[in-house]
Amino acid sequence: MWNTLFDRAIGQIITSGTLIVEMPDGAVTRYGDGTGTPIRVTIKDPALPRRIMMSPDLGVGEGYMEGTFVIEDDDLRGFLTLAIRNSAKTFGRFNVHTLGNHLRALVRWAQQYNPVGKAQKNVAHHYDLSGELYDLFLDADKQYSCAYFRAPDVSLEQAQIDKKNHIAGKLLIEPGMKVLDIGCGWGGMGITLARDYGAKVLGVTLSEEQHKVATRRAEEAGLSDRVEFRLTDYRNVQDSFDRIVSVGMFEHVGAPHYREYFRHVKDKLTPDGVALIHTIGRATPPGATSPWIAKYIFPGGYIPAMSEAMAAVEKADLYPTDVEVWRLHYAETLKHWHERFVVNIDRAREIYDERFCRMWRYYLLASELTFRLNRQCVFQFQLARRQDAVPLTRDYLYRDDVSAGAAPQKATAPQAAE
Repeated sequence: MWNTLFDRAIGQIITSGTLIVEMPDGAVTRYGDGTGTPIRVTIKDPALPRRIMMSPDLGVGEGYMEGTFVIEDDDLRGFLTLAIRNSAKTFGRFNVHTLGNHLRALVRWAQQYNPVGKAQKNVAHHYDLSGELYDLFLDADKQYSCAYFRAPDVSLEQAQIDKKNHIAGKLLIEPGMKVLDIGCGWGGMGITLARDYGAKVLGVTLSEEQHKVATRRAEEAGLSDRVEFRLTDYRNVQDSFDRIVSVGMFEHVGAPHYREYFRHVKDKLTPDGVALIHTIGRATPPGATSPWIAKYIFPGGYIPAMSEAMAAVEKADLYPTDVEVWRLHYAETLKHWHERFVVNIDRAREIYDERFCRMWRYYLLASELTFRLNRQCVFQFQLARRQDAVPLTRDYLYRDDVSAGAAPQKATAPQAAE
């Protein structure tokens, strides 16, 4: 029965390109319209078709990790391109994949409930992995968020510097301003704002590993008097700040906490304050998190639609002074990360094992191709308590070099984060 249902479901989803599936009993079926380079997979576990039917994302992802869903020549990019491109075309249509998304959306509020204690546990699952793992694929500054590619041939290091400059420009920082960095990572943004822009920065994180590295980096840079990193939840911070920045953290807040999050942003801003919230977003209505991502990569995480994020901004009585959408920048960032990870994969196997490496490759490639093919992007929300807290045009971002679009100031090359 499950094999028959599996055959019908795959036939509904794969309508373009060519997918060839060999089942555990040796039966071979071809799906799609016959175009493109054929992608061949072999299912070795008789129970896997049922698991894929119950949860396509989880079943396929786990099957690949376990070696029971075998892609010929290990062409993971080719398979995911075919799968994600066809899944994207099913938007608004009913099938086994969209049914699962609708069912998960019904319970997502319970799954994304992230009070302080649970939030720290969720963060530890991903960010307290071996620090050396992230050194294998990130830039020297350990920027684990979308870079800003002002030209196709820009290096990852330069694109991350340009990202920090672009954000700093939107914050309109002046020397001596107090800045709160919510979800400070390994400290790169906070150190940049203190060193290159003269700010006094408080960075907060729930990751013990990130806190340890960020604190050490500030000390080594001689910036301990200007940058403090605390191992605490942003909700526990009591001070007020001229500027608030948050890069790649809002995805971990959880939809039930959006109003709470923006209320804290408003309450912690001075009357003339400005906030810049940088987050992955979906260019679709609200949805649900992939169960594979929720189980193995980001428990409690959720990619917001602009409509639900801005609804919470409105309730907080914050003024949206600028909204910018980055489309393929994260796809390019993830491509760099995957290439670097593959180059260093032998060391990753030594740190963890083959199953982990297959999981990590699946995560990086699936994420890249979702940005390329399935309506995922990055939102930057510039927010203020006052309408006139920032200039009325974006010209201030480009005043040094309008033609090149340079930020008002330049961040210097970062020191390597060990």
